[in-house]
Amino acid sequence: MTDEARALPAPAEEPDLLRDQFRQLLRYRALIAAGLVAGLLGALWLAFGTADSYVATSEVTLRSATVDPFAASGAAPDKQISMGSERQTAVSTAVAADAAERLGTSQDPERLLRDLQVTNPPNTLVLRFAYTASSPSTAADRANAFTDGYLDHRRAQTQSLIDNMVEGYEKQLEPLLEQRDRLAEQIADLSDGRALDTTLSVQSGVLGRISELNSDITRLKALDTTPGYVVRTASPPAEPSGPGLPLLLGLGTAIGLSLGLLAAWVRLVFDPTARSEAEVVRALHAPVLGSLPRVRLGRSALLAQGRRAEEYRSVAFRLVYDQRFADRRRLLVVAPRGAIDLAAEVAVNLAASFVEVGREVLLVEADLRAPSLAVRLVEAEGVRPGWARTPSRGDHGWPTGLQIPVDAGESGAFDFVPGNRVRNVARALTSAPATRLISTADESDSVVVVLAPALLSYADAIALADRVDGVLVVCDPRAVRRDDLERIRELVTGAGGTLLGAVLHAEGDGRRHGRPSVRRGREDAADQATRAAAEPHTASGGAAGNGQPRGGEPEAAGPRGRRSALVRRGPDPADRRPPHW
Repeated sequence: MTDEARALPAPAEEPDLLRDQFRQLLRYRALIAAGLVAGLLGALWLAFGTADSYVATSEVTLRSATVDPFAASGAAPDKQISMGSERQTAVSTAVAADAAERLGTSQDPERLLRDLQVTNPPNTLVLRFAYTASSPSTAADRANAFTDGYLDHRRAQTQSLIDNMVEGYEKQLEPLLEQRDRLAEQIADLSDGRALDTTLSVQSGVLGRISELNSDITRLKALDTTPGYVVRTASPPAEPSGPGLPLLLGLGTAIGLSLGLLAAWVRLVFDPTARSEAEVVRALHAPVLGSLPRVRLGRSALLAQGRRAEEYRSVAFRLVYDQRFADRRRLLVVAPRGAIDLAAEVAVNLAASFVEVGREVLLVEADLRAPSLAVRLVEAEGVRPGWARTPSRGDHGWPTGLQIPVDAGESGAFDFVPGNRVRNVARALTSAPATRLISTADESDSVVVVLAPALLSYADAIALADRVDGVLVVCDPRAVRRDDLERIRELVTGAGGTLLGAVLHAEGDGRRHGRPSVRRGREDAADQATRAAAEPHTASGGAAGNGQPRGGEPEAAGPRGRRSALVRRGPDPADRRPPHW
């Protein structure tokens, strides 16, 4: 199994993916809260910002015209009446005009129809008239007016149809009656014989036809034209229609929450940042070695304490037992872009953690553009690892020949090579003295931790990747872009390095509280390192140069005086000399 394959994450279960996506949605609490507030405001506006409306309802059961309503007919009642046609008739302008006449109003019938709703409950012969108005009595009166107008209109239609049919039958009956009278006169004048028999036969047929027409006319006149019965009379409603305030608030909450989640999901889909630990792993093809807890406001110490320190120890143990790191013991700590304050903190604390597990550690500040660690670390008084050597001076201004023991508190002490501003950064980083400095990790039980500028801002880290081949990325998943992480992976692997993993931190973990600004600190550190590099170094220690003793040991600053090459404790205000190592 290759290292890259080992670093890839295992396929996540679907519940885990859903859980992770839900956590990501909760990042956009402002959008969710805005949607919820919008839903509640809409519900309150509907509850209090609109006028109350009242709905009065009346119902009518329809029937078809029949001679005997109790006699069984061959067709079912719902087949004799088309409820769809009847519903359209109920909302016609003819019925509206009749209702307006009943109400005694001059309002346009079309305007009256806007507030009327006629429905037919399924599998029934019932029409339900529902009228909406701003007044309870108005709603009831207009619902009843439309009901009566519809019944009268339907009754008039049926009566008109009967009258037309009776008139048609009567028109057919008149010539038959005249023919009957003529045949009666002819029969009276004829004697017995064949002509009489023929005339009587014709008369019998005419009388039969007259009898049929009279029967049809009688049956039509006997029809019951009642169109239906009012089974529910509209009465003024006691309360306004529509949902009440509790229901509106519930609906507003549900709709607002849905809108907020939808907006958060859209924002999540188009968010270019990594967002989560799984996204970082997928982009880097390397594991996440640790996630730093947030620090309290006001804390400015570079060395972590409490839970944050334990997380650094956990990362260090994982690196120690990672065969890819154990073979070379070289670690390059970088950030993707911008400031490297958190990367510097990670480098210092990992160096201290490596000391705890029995390693001899050298911390190298390879930030030659704006070095800042020199003013933030505390020198260890009289403590120096046995394996440490004073590095040779570089031809391009770095290394400066300084190697400082740093007090890491209870963890112990490690050596530190500060950065220095140079004209040509690339030449200084790839020089022979720099290579020999990094090769210190080849000694037994030694570890070299190198802090470099942001990898995507400068090419300095790429210049070191072939020699410090174990790269650790320090990033905030909520701020770093996925394409930036993929670019880092391509650059590191292309330069021959190995991505050991990533250390995540929360946004806003920068140590800006209780200390000078980063820019000012970097400028002070650069000036201090430049002055220190300008001091003449002698092999004999004592009067010449900076008083550096042979072997690179720090010089005491007077009786019981405590002068640190990085952070001075109780300096003499009159002492304007550059720091001595």
